[in-house]
Amino acid sequence: MSDARDREILLAHGSGGRMTQSLVRDLFLAAFDNPALAPLEDAARIEIEGGTRIAFTTDTFVVSPVFFPGGDLGKLAICGTVNDLAVVGARPIALSAGFVLEEGLTMEDLGRIVASMRRTADEVGVPIVTGDTKVVERGACDRIFINTAGIGILKPPLPTGVETVRPGDRVIVTGPLADHGMAVLAARNDLGFDTTLESDCAPLHDLIGTLLRGVPEGVRWMRDPTRGGFGTVLNELAAGRAFGVEIDEAGTPFRAEVRALSEILGLDPLYVACEGRAVIVVDESSVERALGALHAHPLGREAVVAGHIVSEPAGRVVMKTAIGGTRIVEVPSGEQLPRIC
Repeated sequence: MSDARDREILLAHGSGGRMTQSLVRDLFLAAFDNPALAPLEDAARIEIEGGTRIAFTTDTFVVSPVFFPGGDLGKLAICGTVNDLAVVGARPIALSAGFVLEEGLTMEDLGRIVASMRRTADEVGVPIVTGDTKVVERGACDRIFINTAGIGILKPPLPTGVETVRPGDRVIVTGPLADHGMAVLAARNDLGFDTTLESDCAPLHDLIGTLLRGVPEGVRWMRDPTRGGFGTVLNELAAGRAFGVEIDEAGTPFRAEVRALSEILGLDPLYVACEGRAVIVVDESSVERALGALHAHPLGREAVVAGHIVSEPAGRVVMKTAIGGTRIVEVPSGEQLPRIC
């Protein structure tokens, strides 16, 4: 007998974990399969007339609450799309913005969100060039949903590609993980947490540009760990490959508040979203130059090596625990924190 996941959409289908991957692979990819979509990267790479290469991405943001420590839905929408372009090495040149507004949303809140989008887009130096607005009746959505799409130009230096990843390569994270997801969770009124934790929400284009210019041939692969967090991103890297990933529990950076909240709530911070961090695989010989380039940028000052590529177990992610054991880091099957991005 089939279960609910075969008959209807569940919150877990939006988690970024195993059920999301199944939905994307078995339904969407099966229906829309083409060479640009098939890699399922954060942004599609497309060659247009004249040999110009562009990256194109889209994302929809449904965070709750829409205002949270360190950001808001508007900032999140711009950063999320810019970052999807940045991690494939693209320079963003244009964004779109589509709004679904619930009847009863205050003009004050909408104005704050739009102003935040404008500030963030100005910071990036990329215009919002087109958009759309729909209004739905009360109860048909939660105040406001935003879709943003982005176009970027692909010019060297660029990541060399996942197919160039080899055992011995290092896995760098550009700062402490899970800040965004835990800050959004703590901001939810019904939980009553008192914390100074803020979202890491930030545009990564300049940080990534600094890295690629500083290490023009040593960067293999990059991804921003949003839905599903660090653990899921590493599994996407290793899945079906002739290599695995090993990370070290003591060397995986989480703030003390994130660890404490995760323990209280029974959550695994490995699977909690970031919105201003990148996971980067670099050639072993390029590690020090990569860290130097990242540390020179305000958004990369806390970058660390969190793991490395291994030959065995191929296709898997493992963690060396603080007590000397080994733990398999699997793709989560369900939803830990709904509506955080």
